[in-house]
Amino acid sequence: MPDKGKSITGEDQIQAKSSLADAYVVKDPEVFARNVARMLEELGKAASAWVEPREKGEVSDTVSEPMTDMVKTFSKVGEYWLSDPKRAIEAQTSLLTGYFDMWSDSLKRMSGEDKTPRKKTTDKRFSDPDWENNPFFEFLKNAYFITSDWANKLVAESEGLDEHTRHKAEFYMRQITSALSPANFLATNPELYKETVASNGENLVRGMHMLAEDIAAGKGELKLRQSDSSNFKVGENIAVSPGKVIAQDDICQIIQYEPKTETVLKRPLLIVPPWINKFYILDLNPKKSFIKWAVEQGHTVFVISWVNPDQRHAKKDWEAYSREGISFALDTIEQSTGEREVNAIGYCVGGTLLAATLALHALEKDKRIATATFFTTQTDFTYAGDLKVFVDEAQIASIEQAMEKNGYLDGSKMATAFNMLRASDLIWPYVVNNYLKGKDPMPFDLLYWNSDATRMPAANHSYYLRNCYLENSLAKGKMKLAGKTLKLGKVKIPVYNLAAKEDHIAPARSAYIGGQLFGGDVTYVMAGSGHIAGVINPPEAGKYQFWSDGPKGAEFDDWVKGAKETPGSWWPHWHEWIKSHSSEEVPAREPGGGRLNAIEDAPGSYVRTRV
Repeated sequence: MPDKGKSITGEDQIQAKSSLADAYVVKDPEVFARNVARMLEELGKAASAWVEPREKGEVSDTVSEPMTDMVKTFSKVGEYWLSDPKRAIEAQTSLLTGYFDMWSDSLKRMSGEDKTPRKKTTDKRFSDPDWENNPFFEFLKNAYFITSDWANKLVAESEGLDEHTRHKAEFYMRQITSALSPANFLATNPELYKETVASNGENLVRGMHMLAEDIAAGKGELKLRQSDSSNFKVGENIAVSPGKVIAQDDICQIIQYEPKTETVLKRPLLIVPPWINKFYILDLNPKKSFIKWAVEQGHTVFVISWVNPDQRHAKKDWEAYSREGISFALDTIEQSTGEREVNAIGYCVGGTLLAATLALHALEKDKRIATATFFTTQTDFTYAGDLKVFVDEAQIASIEQAMEKNGYLDGSKMATAFNMLRASDLIWPYVVNNYLKGKDPMPFDLLYWNSDATRMPAANHSYYLRNCYLENSLAKGKMKLAGKTLKLGKVKIPVYNLAAKEDHIAPARSAYIGGQLFGGDVTYVMAGSGHIAGVINPPEAGKYQFWSDGPKGAEFDDWVKGAKETPGSWWPHWHEWIKSHSSEEVPAREPGGGRLNAIEDAPGSYVRTRV
């Protein structure tokens, strides 16, 4: 390095460039060659793990179906641009102009004519300095951005597409552009290239070994590991709030948690979690646990822990989940506490089921649920987000056909669908880290939970897809449950409707519109962050914010503009809302209340079943 105050000579510049280039040169070709051979051996094991279950008939690929749908979708986009030669030429010219401008900029930079500092991208995929400092990789990055922006613009500006086709085209294009990022390939990612050179290819040996393990773990399908699962065990360092399983039936266990206060609110609290994933998202660890926090505020907390279904549960439909889940829980609570009135919480699809059950209860004059809280729940699926891409008559029929064999949808299918909603965050970074860098993922309780997949009973899942996503029958007042037609307007109890601003599963707009269907007073609150972090936000963390008290009856955008922003967690706001409807207290209750014997300790056995 030259001394401070001295100018950098041509020789210094040559040495600096030589040093940069040195990071891309293999130091020990013999060791590198051996590692390439080892990598190919591990890749062969991965191929065998993929082929073997297919040869045995244990796995049947359905890749052609989504591929066919994608080709059909893009053909409709292509029809618009190719039907008018002038329009097609303008589109091509736009792309070529972008390339030409980029090429001119690159030449100016390489010649030293343009020394303007480049604005760094905030895209985490391109954080390595050589994406800016190395002309080759900078060119690749810029070409990728120009091409992907152009491709997405083609879809956005296509006219004559119906709403569903446009939505699918936009989604598929995002998947393609995410997959084709130069950050995902060894030869076009400077960080991966340097890592491979520095380790003489040892990273690829480790990566292909992990790939073989993950395909074997998925029984012929890639089970992408997002967290080091060896660090977590349900009931030992995750889902550890003390309590007892006090009742169970074919589809759920009912957990009652031990009190932490001398007195508790008279109305018990029932939590209805989604059966897509497991309830312990609400009890990850003591610092993040909503369940623990609610107990400490004086709630007598009951949670439904859904079974991880198999062939025996194939015909368990929404009525079964309502009767044998929610109604069974209400019966259990009354037996344990002697109380008929409860406060109920429904999370995601658990909230949708709770809303349908409330409408059914309104018809049956069942008044046991006195208040309802919805966490990121949709009752109107008009603006249901990217999950609607997977739902049309043809795709549902294909899913139903696949479920006929075993009586359920494999949990990996749902996990893949959710991961695809944020492929740039939940798929490709782990492909790069695990299989190209050869590094184990970091232990992360949230991602461990995310990978702890659950199956979907055939009857239940078919009903959900058709009645909610495809036909939106609950919002239209046409959903039938137990032979009765449900009307959300008949639900007159107070509702606390929590959405999350960045939710990609139950968008905030969708939750807001669905909340307007209820017939009673609805308090809408929008938390910062997304579907999980927006809900799991303990006050002690001091993170994010929430919006409340927007203008009544306003359109969603106007509500957001007029709402009051409060820093931190919404949890205390909700607790005060609960107490505003009933603050009476009674002596603390032990699990079972002396009337029901404990079956086992929380979190129970149903939640421990893995797929």
